[in-house]
Amino acid sequence: MSAQWWERARAAETAQAQEMLRGFVAELLRRGREPGPLRARAGSVRCRTDVVGWYLRANGSLGVDAAGRYYVLDVAPVLLGRFRRVHVDPAEPPLQVGRGARDGESVELAELLRRRLTEL
Repeated sequence: MSAQWWERARAAETAQAQEMLRGFVAELLRRGREPGPLRARAGSVRCRTDVVGWYLRANGSLGVDAAGRYYVLDVAPVLLGRFRRVHVDPAEPPLQVGRGARDGESVELAELLRRRLTEL
């Protein structure tokens, strides 16, 4: 298969996942759930970030901001990261979160969002 085909498929997956995240955020806001500051994990240290939103996983490894942007909240250790705010860039959201991870860690984005809505 051509590289162009893979790029189009990935772009379509990203667009679909992005739409799901926007719907998730809209539902949280409809329910009156206000976003809060998110922390990133740098090894065993939790660091403040410049992202305000909600966690997608209970362990705090993934998040979404009020604009529906997806964040992986695992970062490389940062000097004095516990005391300074770290910048986290948004990532392209997948339809299958944790693809290639150990058994039980991979979940469809739709299922993850549905679970989080029941927990929040």
